[in-house]
Amino acid sequence: MIPKIIHYCWFGRNEKPEKIQKCIESWKIHLSDYQIIEWNEDNFDYNLLTYTKDAYNAKKYAFVSDVARVKALYEMGGIYLDTDVMVYQNFDSILKHNCVLGFEMSNYIATSFMACVPKHYLMKDFYKLYLDLQFYDENGNIISGTNVSKLTNMLADKGLIKNNKLQQIDDIIIYPTDYFSPYNYAWEYSSKNDKTICEHMFYVSWMSKRQQIKKKIKKLVRLTINKLNYRRKAE
Repeated sequence: MIPKIIHYCWFGRNEKPEKIQKCIESWKIHLSDYQIIEWNEDNFDYNLLTYTKDAYNAKKYAFVSDVARVKALYEMGGIYLDTDVMVYQNFDSILKHNCVLGFEMSNYIATSFMACVPKHYLMKDFYKLYLDLQFYDENGNIISGTNVSKLTNMLADKGLIKNNKLQQIDDIIIYPTDYFSPYNYAWEYSSKNDKTICEHMFYVSWMSKRQQIKKKIKKLVRLTINKLNYRRKAE
């Protein structure tokens, strides 16, 4: 059974924005009998791996969180939530499973929400990916690639069908976007319904203001292209 422990990460010692505080407050409201653990510089050794050490020194704290969340879930079990996840009801209905994940954007597996029993093999394998992983390439550039892609690829190798439908791989239960990540950040709409337990809001609070502006510009470009393509298909 998955323990009633909520893990989240906050590295960099910056003050939490109001939007993030509201999300965490929703956890306290709906998960009053769950233990909530914040992982930060005081209880996670970011010098443990070359990857996390370089990421932390570069102030790319989201990449440190990528490793910290997996390590925490493997060692303790429980539920990991990104700080920009809003909770609408408790997770009691899924605690009977050994490992629970959810789709994000229909064809990816989210890492903003992950849940498992202690010592689950998926988190062990996920953590192993980072053991020899380098943060920089030979030219000193940050190696691109998200933890979402890593997890999705791992599960694809095990038979994942990218169809945003409920499925099971071994003892891993994978839910549609409705349950844990109904917000579509590309089209900026939410398919939240009565099944939704939590929702990843994609606030990207870990980005600098400059990075957030760049992201918004890219999103506007993508939305414009998508709308133009949609109109062409409709004509």
